[in-house]
Amino acid sequence: TVSILGLTGIFVGYLLTQLQQLKKKVNELSASSKLKCITFRLLPGMDLYQEIQKQCVLNNFNAATIVTCVGSLTKFRMRLANTPEILEKEGHFEIVSLVGTYAKESSHIHISVADNKSFMYGGHLVEGNLVYTTAEITLLENTNVVFSRALCQQSGWEELVINSKK
Repeated sequence: TVSILGLTGIFVGYLLTQLQQLKKKVNELSASSKLKCITFRLLPGMDLYQEIQKQCVLNNFNAATIVTCVGSLTKFRMRLANTPEILEKEGHFEIVSLVGTYAKESSHIHISVADNKSFMYGGHLVEGNLVYTTAEITLLENTNVVFSRALCQQSGWEELVINSKK
């Protein structure tokens, strides 16, 4: 007969093996980094997308993350979810959120804006978003890693790949 203590030992051993495998997967998917932070302000008429790209190039970023952005737009352009369609509107819009990642060959940035009646619009940031009064942006670069994009077999889209800097 098999004792309860024996079964418990086997089960605990199994759980420890599973935990070690999970830790290994987490380590493969994440990387700790030293961080470099910049904050900048955009002036009226500047293009939000172009200026973020420009700041990343000027600061030689390889793996940047948008931390925050507050500001306003007179015109927004965004690619809608799961379609090539671009939504474009002119008026006065508050930037409610701006989140995303920057890799040298590709950015993935989402924007949400609200009009003067609090109607919300959201999608992928593209060129043509013009600053109204200001856009105050903070970016962080993960200095120990490089971001890139590769086709993900599970999603069917080019997704973020995180590699340690050599």
